[in-house]
Amino acid sequence: MAVLTVFLTGCATFSNDGGLDSVSTMTKERTGQAIQFSKPSAEANTTSDTVRQLLQKPLTPDTAVQIALLNNKGLQVSFAELGVAEADLVQAGRLRNPSFSFGRMRGGDDVEIERSVMFDLIGLVTMPIRSGIEKRRFEQAKLQTASQAVQLAADTRRAYFNAVAAQQTALYMEQVQGAADAGAEMSQRLARVGNVSKLDQAREQVFFADATAQVARARHNATAAREQLTRLLGLWGVNASFKLPDRLPDLPKAPNDMANVEQLAMSQRLDVQMAKSDAQATARALGLTKATRFINVLDAGYANTSETGEPRANGYEIELELPIFDWSGARTARAEAMYMQSVNRTADLAIRARSQVREAYSAYRTTYDLARHYQTEVVPLRKKISDEVLLRYNGMLASVFELLTDARDQVSSVNAAIEAQRDFWIAETDLQAAINGTGGSSVQISSSAPAEAGAAEH
Repeated sequence: MAVLTVFLTGCATFSNDGGLDSVSTMTKERTGQAIQFSKPSAEANTTSDTVRQLLQKPLTPDTAVQIALLNNKGLQVSFAELGVAEADLVQAGRLRNPSFSFGRMRGGDDVEIERSVMFDLIGLVTMPIRSGIEKRRFEQAKLQTASQAVQLAADTRRAYFNAVAAQQTALYMEQVQGAADAGAEMSQRLARVGNVSKLDQAREQVFFADATAQVARARHNATAAREQLTRLLGLWGVNASFKLPDRLPDLPKAPNDMANVEQLAMSQRLDVQMAKSDAQATARALGLTKATRFINVLDAGYANTSETGEPRANGYEIELELPIFDWSGARTARAEAMYMQSVNRTADLAIRARSQVREAYSAYRTTYDLARHYQTEVVPLRKKISDEVLLRYNGMLASVFELLTDARDQVSSVNAAIEAQRDFWIAETDLQAAINGTGGSSVQISSSAPAEAGAAEH
């Protein structure tokens, strides 16, 4: 038994990578970026140097994800939880320490001494089962960590597109404010010489006042979106002054045609794999519960007794728990209920995953069509109208106020085009999350018709 104990405990050792290699592989397959655990050593300095190098240029979606996976402290917490799961696995492969008892009894001149060493036989017999359960839990912890990394990558991409779009909108609204300021000043000059009505002058002034309010709102939205991205990147101090591009990335030439999105989600989604792993681990735990239903405490060991004037007596001692009051029926029923709970949870998750990926693909195609529509139809038509109004103004066939009114009408169209392009990239991120991660958020496609109507009233 001693040789077997040494052999089994010797096999229970920690891995060299702590499970991070497989987590990094799963993350890279789904995001294109690997992960790295920063320890308080030279590795942390290497990570900081890498982050600083990436921040020297304007961020792209990929570099933002790379920085988040390297530098986000919340993700580092999940790496530590992975180490806890591996410690439980190693502990399950080691036998409980033996217990030593010593007793001394004295009666008159007689002295009786008892000694015993006890070993946990049940722990030895059930060690392979317990190790198998903890191994599955360790694999599930890997899936959980990879899921958090993939989720962080998706959140970072969403925050990146929101930040760039908010900055682009703020810059455009500043241009609108400048044009409104010029229109208001022109109306005041014309009013002094009596060439403009009070109604037209009031319209230009209210447009400038509204543009000023929109600039303040757009600047705050840009700051809030940037700070959300900063938090996900784990940046502070001088590193928080990173650069973003002036505009969103161009749309792809054509959307991806995915006819098998449901099959991809069932095979690649990490939450589905975690649910399956949890069901398997619960099934093994149920088997262990049934195996130890009647006897779950069994210790055996060597014992000897020495008494004054008598030769030393050697023997063995066995200690077991008698199932008299508790036959472990409740414990078995609880394990069976937990197993059925995990099975039904897995089935429910699979149904919701299929629905989420269908919804995400619909949002992806719709937002692409909308963004392309604004890019090829709405914005060019607005520009054509502006060119025509400008020609009429140069030919003295249109007044300056018609020119300013047309400029106001363009505001809603340009903002809607920026929002449509942002919504597409967020929908593309959500689609990838619905296929590879734990599901994306629902994309609500809002209409810009009220804004356009309001602009037309002016």
